[in-house]
Amino acid sequence: MGKIAFVFPGQGAQVPGMGLSAFVNSEAAKEIFKKAEALRHGTSLQCFEGSADELKITANTQSCLYVVESALAAVLEENGIHADCCAGFSLGELSALYYAGAMDFESGMKLVMKRGQLMQEDAEKAETFMAAVIRLPQDKLMEIISGFENVYAVNFNGGGQITVAGAAEHQQAFSDAVKEAGGRAMPLKVSGAFHSPYMKEAAEAFEAVIDEQTFTEPAITVYSDTLGKPYGSDVPGILKKQIISPVHWETIVRDMIANGVDTFIEVGPGKTLSGLITRIDETVKVFRMNEYSDLEEIKQGVLTC
Repeated sequence: MGKIAFVFPGQGAQVPGMGLSAFVNSEAAKEIFKKAEALRHGTSLQCFEGSADELKITANTQSCLYVVESALAAVLEENGIHADCCAGFSLGELSALYYAGAMDFESGMKLVMKRGQLMQEDAEKAETFMAAVIRLPQDKLMEIISGFENVYAVNFNGGGQITVAGAAEHQQAFSDAVKEAGGRAMPLKVSGAFHSPYMKEAAEAFEAVIDEQTFTEPAITVYSDTLGKPYGSDVPGILKKQIISPVHWETIVRDMIANGVDTFIEVGPGKTLSGLITRIDETVKVFRMNEYSDLEEIKQGVLTC
């Protein structure tokens, strides 16, 4: 058997009720939620009972996803399933850094709380949109983007999908241009133009928050969205660039596979990353740890090999 990678999703993956089954069935997950409550009272209730509208508010989304992803990873560890390397998409990168031991849970929680607040504040300063573009060659998409002021390619997802972010006033014209070229622009359920220059003030303020936390070299390989390759020893220096830099997800997945990963486990709600990985390379095994009930299938697929 090859290596196992844990991948942690970002905003847009959140769903009402997330994490509840892990909390009910796992002592390790309960401990994660207990730690979260000590720092941000009401997080568990938001995860378990919050509405879709409440959960899509960036200041809520990021904290809740970090806690749920950390709890689900704890369930896997509790059952003898360990990753050889890991990565996270945008917000999920904080979950990956915690899992890999680059920081403790409390430090990660403080970071995501502030990150969510700062990004929410920036999101409210301008009317923006994000959309996933499919069925269009990258060079053609970049040509279309160049014709719009304040529209940017921000997530290079793989499988023929690239996410763009920009000014809301250009959304319809941009979507029409993509359609005319033979592609499709699908709006995303997020509240800001993340990983674009619209997050400049949040990124600058977040640098000071990062400087307040203690980091160590990860115990396993963690991939940086910004670099598209593993972190070195300068975790805070690289992390400071993440909010405002594009996510190079396809590059990360391909590098993982080239270095022996043949099994991916998406740790968190949703199936976005699973779908992207399968489109990048359909020969690898992909599992989803969305709920506690997913554990048995993962154990059968990983521990019995």
